[in-house]
Amino acid sequence: MRWKYNLNKKDGMINNTNIQTDELEVYSRRNLVIVRGSGSRLWDENGDEYIDCVGGIGVASIGHANEFLRSALSDQAGRLISVSNLFYNDTRMLLAKKLTGIAPEYLNRVYLCNSGTETMEAAIKFARLSSGKTDFVCAKRGFHGRTMGALSATYKEQYKKPFEPLVPGFKFAEFNDLNAFINSVDTDTAGIIIEIIQGEGGIYPADQEFVQGLGRFCSENDILIIIDEVQTGIGRTGSMFAFEQYDIKPDIVTIAKGLGGGVPIGAVLVSDKIPKMPGKHGSTFGGNPLSCSAALAVIEFIESNALVREAGIKGDYFVSLIKSKRLPAVKEIRHRGLMIGIELTIPVKSIVLLMQRRGVLVLTAGENVIRLLPPLVITKEELKIAADVLESALESVQ
Repeated sequence: MRWKYNLNKKDGMINNTNIQTDELEVYSRRNLVIVRGSGSRLWDENGDEYIDCVGGIGVASIGHANEFLRSALSDQAGRLISVSNLFYNDTRMLLAKKLTGIAPEYLNRVYLCNSGTETMEAAIKFARLSSGKTDFVCAKRGFHGRTMGALSATYKEQYKKPFEPLVPGFKFAEFNDLNAFINSVDTDTAGIIIEIIQGEGGIYPADQEFVQGLGRFCSENDILIIIDEVQTGIGRTGSMFAFEQYDIKPDIVTIAKGLGGGVPIGAVLVSDKIPKMPGKHGSTFGGNPLSCSAALAVIEFIESNALVREAGIKGDYFVSLIKSKRLPAVKEIRHRGLMIGIELTIPVKSIVLLMQRRGVLVLTAGENVIRLLPPLVITKEELKIAADVLESALESVQ
């Protein structure tokens, strides 16, 4: 691909009027051309180094250029990269067994696809087919993807409005308000869709009482519980799945992002409430051996290095650092493990760009929340640097 760029240093974004690229412009990009990574570090085309607390938006779970992952991919690529789902495959079967093995025993089958939004599309179809009903109740502030079904389950109007009409049958209730969800249910409700921790919505964890009450209500009324673990799953929150920290038994769980360590893959775990459905759904690339080998390597690396436990320890450590600094602009810190949201009393865009210039990359989650989703292998030393850079950035604008 040919490309040229002209950096606008004032606002920290690429000047899109001068960029020349064959890519369709659908992203607002920052003034960085990232060319290399290792562990929790990234380097741009000028050789400048950054601590990565973006992690591909929660994707680079075991770090960049991980040798264990590279070896697994190389080995699989030398044997078989692609095989149709018309046939069984050894690597695919191993991953399915591994996923049902790390999940609670009632989630005993798995559907493999390519991305988080595809997992939600599948979950919606599975719920409609198995229940014979059509509608869903979702959470305000929730985000589930950008394809038409997943977008219909997403709350934010600016994502949805340009693409209406969307899929009918989706209602929205206040997150953490059990009565609001119960009152939104009717005889057409197939399932309830929630994130245990709202990521795009601002890093809002669910309340224990809300989740447990929702589980009881759905069980008593034959409504499916669908939990979106695309961003929270595979160790990020200090447990393999975030819902394990709550007393609930979901019927469908969607996972993606960190599962492949950077290689595209998604998975939907289901209970016995979801029947066999030959010919009703599928994916050409879903469950391809290369992606499956990546996911197997990621899970093995996480388990062998105790990264689930480490995520909890490191997340608590980083939050304790921020709290000890007593920063006036910090309104609230919300987190589970290494899924961290820092709500400020000021807009965060300028802070994010200042941190970038000082060598730390972070995300936003709305106008006032800084979001961190670093690789699970990030060190305490790197987290301390990130905390110090945040402090200096905030001091610069006060």
